Amino acid sequence: MLVRSLALIAALAFPGAAVAETVTARVGVIPIIGIAPYVVAEGEGLLKASGIETKLTTFESGPHMIQAVASGTIDVYIGGIAPLAVARSKGVDIRVIAATATGENVFVAGSRLAPYFTGKTPADAFKAFHAATGKAARLATQPAGSVPNTTLQYWLWEVAKADRADAEVVPMGIDATQQAVLAGAVDGAIVREPAVSIITGRNPAVKLIATGNELFPNQPGTVVAVTGAFADKYPQATQALVAGLIKATGIIAKTPDKAVPHIEAALGKGIVDTDTIKAALASPATHFEIDPRKVIEPARAMQAYQVRLGSLDTELPFDGLFVTKYYERAAAN
Repeated sequence: MLVRSLALIAALAFPGAAVAETVTARVGVIPIIGIAPYVVAEGEGLLKASGIETKLTTFESGPHMIQAVASGTIDVYIGGIAPLAVARSKGVDIRVIAATATGENVFVAGSRLAPYFTGKTPADAFKAFHAATGKAARLATQPAGSVPNTTLQYWLWEVAKADRADAEVVPMGIDATQQAVLAGAVDGAIVREPAVSIITGRNPAVKLIATGNELFPNQPGTVVAVTGAFADKYPQATQALVAGLIKATGIIAKTPDKAVPHIEAALGKGIVDTDTIKAALASPATHFEIDPRKVIEPARAMQAYQVRLGSLDTELPFDGLFVTKYYERAAAN
């Protein structure tokens, strides 16, 4: 009992310290480069050293993962910010404790569409494609309410000012989007790394047309959220998780060769090679950021636009959604 008490006191005094006992965290992720801080923290043993054992489940989109949060089958959500305020408004106690990446979603044009962007504005490119082919450009993204879907529509209608007759938004999952672009089943897509590097590597005729901040200013991306039940029961594990993310981001920045094998193991599935992972880490679509305070206002702006789109009925309060104390303590240490 004395040992456990001393360990708990140390954990309270030093937020990055190991937790007093082993905690099992059921983690849900979307398989994108934005989860790299988590997989590196796990792969380097930073979480285990803090007494956190993890059980991982992969999801196709944030809205799908929210269903698992609501049903009580995962404790930690690592995915897009957009669905979380909606979940809280429906009584799901979920709290954002960190970010992992921003500006991840970019727009790529397939081999048929890409040539029309040469020397033209995006609106004119879509119009010219429509005139030449007799059909609107089919653009793949994730379901309504997700960050990729919102960013695509914001770029199309607010930034590019494209004619709605010239572009069709086609919702589908991450893997399906990648395959659809490569197969030419769609004309363009919102993708994230490592899909950007995979697609452009396999077919150089596919072109990156607009980066994350061009699609949506200060585009909020992947965040780490925990259920209220987990945070309240395991405050030191929650704190140690954020500390691990900060350390892992430093490893990615300073010694990427150490990080690559962990990312490849998590995302590669025997398909994505080391060079592709390295390209993804150096991509203009990759920006790691752990400070949750930096995504609060962009997330509000995104939610306001979702109301305009009709994917939300009304703007939802952010009260209690962002809990920044864990990051502030970890950063101070």
